[in-house]
Amino acid sequence: MGGGHHYNPEAEPKTAQDAKAMADAKLPLAYRDTCAHLLIDLNKCRRGTWWNPNKCGHERHTFEECEYNAYLQRIEAKVQENKVLAARKAAAAAAED
Repeated sequence: MGGGHHYNPEAEPKTAQDAKAMADAKLPLAYRDTCAHLLIDLNKCRRGTWWNPNKCGHERHTFEECEYNAYLQRIEAKVQENKVLAARKAAAAAAED
């Protein structure tokens, strides 16, 4: 079934992140990825609402969608890399014959 999903430009991973903003927000190094700009806002909301699970839903959804989009980008990059490696291997095998 599925469907009903719309494009959210806020949830796009960004490769250029502000290192000072991440340090000021005290993000652990493990979370300083392409979606850190959204995690900073999510953590501000969480702290402001005392980690109320009923609040910050939009921020959390946007962050999780960004993480998913980053995952899809990594998978697509791996697929492209595998295609290039397979083409090189095939070219090397053809050159040996």
